[in-house]
Amino acid sequence: CPWRTVYAQSHSDEKKSNIGVRKCVFCHQLAEQQDVDHFILRRFKHNFAMLNLYPYNAGHILILPNRHKKQLAQLSAAARAELMEITSATSELMHTQLGALGVNIGLNLGRSAGAGIPSHLHLHVLPRWPGDTNFLPLLANTKVISFDLKAVYHDLKPHFMALKI
Repeated sequence: CPWRTVYAQSHSDEKKSNIGVRKCVFCHQLAEQQDVDHFILRRFKHNFAMLNLYPYNAGHILILPNRHKKQLAQLSAAARAELMEITSATSELMHTQLGALGVNIGLNLGRSAGAGIPSHLHLHVLPRWPGDTNFLPLLANTKVISFDLKAVYHDLKPHFMALKI
């Protein structure tokens, strides 16, 4: 369908989500140097890990490059390798520290792929348990999450600081 090309190009992520560093919430939080306030678990050489302020589950972690980049190919090989090492270690912490029985790991590259903030790449690591989903999100557009984000942060912080990456 040739008409789809025109439609897709008119709705491109580049045109609608080209937010610069000055307006990026992640860059702002990283620059503020208030890690506890922003739930930044650890700053690594090329990336940082933080709790998601709008989590799908308790312990939902974001891993982001320190530099404002939206695509994996824009990162250096060292930054990509470190991103994967942090992801691997975070996945293990989900099991050992949170007792997760499963883990979802994913990137949403671009608004069309579901990225809420497409201008700054962020990898999601979510702990999962049997029965942690229900009908409320479908029927009432509501997700019930009963946990203290500060407690999760303080529980995980020393484990992130101990990582050998």
